[in-house]
Amino acid sequence: MSLAGKTVFITGGSRGIGLAIACRAARDGANVTIAAKTAEPHPKLPGTIHTAAREIEAAGGKALPLVCDIRDEAQVEAAVAATVEAFGGIDILVNNASAISLTPTLKTDMKRFDLMHQINLRGTFLVSKTCLPHLLAADNPHVLNLAPPLNFEAKWFAPHVAYSMAKYGMSLCVLGMAEEYRGQGVAFNALWPRTAIATAAIRNVIGGDELVRRSRKPEIMADAAHVILTRPAREFTGHFCVDDEVLESVGITDLTSYAVDPDAELAPDFFVEPRG
Repeated sequence: MSLAGKTVFITGGSRGIGLAIACRAARDGANVTIAAKTAEPHPKLPGTIHTAAREIEAAGGKALPLVCDIRDEAQVEAAVAATVEAFGGIDILVNNASAISLTPTLKTDMKRFDLMHQINLRGTFLVSKTCLPHLLAADNPHVLNLAPPLNFEAKWFAPHVAYSMAKYGMSLCVLGMAEEYRGQGVAFNALWPRTAIATAAIRNVIGGDELVRRSRKPEIMADAAHVILTRPAREFTGHFCVDDEVLESVGITDLTSYAVDPDAELAPDFFVEPRG
């Protein structure tokens, strides 16, 4: 299946995984809304909604760049309305926007705690809620949250309780909404990487250039997302997917091309076990 003519609403897609998913959809000829905060260049973070729009259009899609802070209900409502006015509806929502702070409890200030929960959990809920009336009218509606499998082992929480709670909140949205809307045909699924992905967060927040070298490119997540988003919504919902397993399900087993450095040992991501 193809995403040609589909309208995809992506939060936080001005760079990284969100942008890669947008460009993969654009290659099919999709319409893509980039709803993110970065309108002006940032000194440490590459990309803005406008540079993302140019990449999307160069890939073959139509782009609508919108400044949108998903913590703000009015901004979300305006972005959804603008998308519907421009493209006639919404077929797919990708909840990609996320905040991260890998701090232990005593070093997590409440401002940072609130930011993670407002963006990751509240933002995901708000954008999903706002898009749902339009998704319910779509032919094959999908919501994809970039969120981990619900693996409630203490080791995934202990080093950074606040962050884990916020990300698992996105996963709980999948668990509940998939069942809530199963009968109405809106698919809700989660996608998470097996390994670290070479994004600005990996370079600037978590591990620097060395961890980037041991990462895979965002395109592995984009290709896995494309597989999910082209499946029949009524037949594939409520799943917590991992990128390599999704690609294997369609016969892609050689993942060498996705590695930043094919000779480096890949670094595992949080919340999933590395494969042997």
